Amino acid sequence: MRKPRHEHAPRRTIAKDADFRQAVADVAPLEHRDRHSLKGPPPAPHAVQRRRDEQAALQESLHGPISIDDSLDSGEELTYLRDGMPRTVLRRLRRGHWVVQASLDLHGMNRFAAAEAVAAFLRANAARGLRCVRIVHGKGHGSHNREPVLKAKLRKWLPPRDDVLAFCQAPVAHGGGGALLVLLKVRRDGVRSRT
Repeated sequence: MRKPRHEHAPRRTIAKDADFRQAVADVAPLEHRDRHSLKGPPPAPHAVQRRRDEQAALQESLHGPISIDDSLDSGEELTYLRDGMPRTVLRRLRRGHWVVQASLDLHGMNRFAAAEAVAAFLRANAARGLRCVRIVHGKGHGSHNREPVLKAKLRKWLPPRDDVLAFCQAPVAHGGGGALLVLLKVRRDGVRSRT
């Protein structure tokens, strides 16, 4: 048979219990009218941070910058790579591996003047041994239908040229969608330099 709990308690605990009872002897319990009872189970927790992360990822996919590889694969970016050149050349060009050594601004030129200016600019810079140049074609805000006419022309003019190895849309710091970076074939002492 088990002994009652108070028989096992040390005398100090019994004395403290007696002191407590004596201290609260004149205390009256609170009325129940001010108490609120909980009804039903608590609501399920919401993954607030997860929802924020998903919304941020959605916004970035809709409006944020895309990676260089994605833009190259999508065909939205104006790019060219000569046959036989490794694809890494485009990535390196886009990331600024080569310093822009000269620039040509085509703003205000019609397509005929622009064609002559581009040909002379590329020929002169290749002869000077420059490796990377920039051609600013504009975004077409001042043209008919607000479309970049010269951008489309550059897509046709540049690939047939022997001195052009690759080109791509310039990074934002160099004009973004309104400019191209062009990688030129450099000849020094009659020997083509390595990429």
